[in-house]
Amino acid sequence: MQNMPIENLIKNWQKRNILGFYCENKERAVGKILAAIPLSASVGISGSVTLDRLGIVRLLEERGNKVFNQYKNGISRNESLELRNKGAQADYYLASANAISLNGELVFFSGYGNRVAGIANAKNVIIISGVNKITEDVAGAMKRAREYVAPLNCKRLGWKSPCFEDGTCHDKICLFPEYKRMCCQILIIEGEILPDRFKVILVDESLGF
Repeated sequence: MQNMPIENLIKNWQKRNILGFYCENKERAVGKILAAIPLSASVGISGSVTLDRLGIVRLLEERGNKVFNQYKNGISRNESLELRNKGAQADYYLASANAISLNGELVFFSGYGNRVAGIANAKNVIIISGVNKITEDVAGAMKRAREYVAPLNCKRLGWKSPCFEDGTCHDKICLFPEYKRMCCQILIIEGEILPDRFKVILVDESLGF
């Protein structure tokens, strides 16, 4: 059952020309994604613990979608970068938000930029997010992304950064070549100009960071 904050969030997305959907669990979310993406569509993906938990990339590949999967085993770094670029121009792009404000803004951080490019440029975008990523406002969303999500991702990937070392953001000193910075590009979605392009599936579970 939806509670009032989630109902209001979906209404706020409507005002921003973003289609919001509520799913009780990740299984329903997977079904909704598979139903939304045609078999003939190409799919780009962002690195995401949420997508990993859903297993959606494997399901799309198994049923025959062309998935630009930069994480395939056995590919070179150059091949991975090429797949990231192709994925950003795919028919559909899948990602998860780092944080979402109750007003409807969505915050995304990116290291390589393909995530920002795909969300901003792909023909269709589907964002999947657990309710654990909801914050009071956009300032809280930025704080969550920078001080909670980025350190956890640095630890997950083994990137040398100040936040990897102590779990705190050190934006002023987190610079190259001493550190490998996670927060290179920041995208805040405040609205969408094209009807039906941007969809958010909100799952009533804790998913990802």
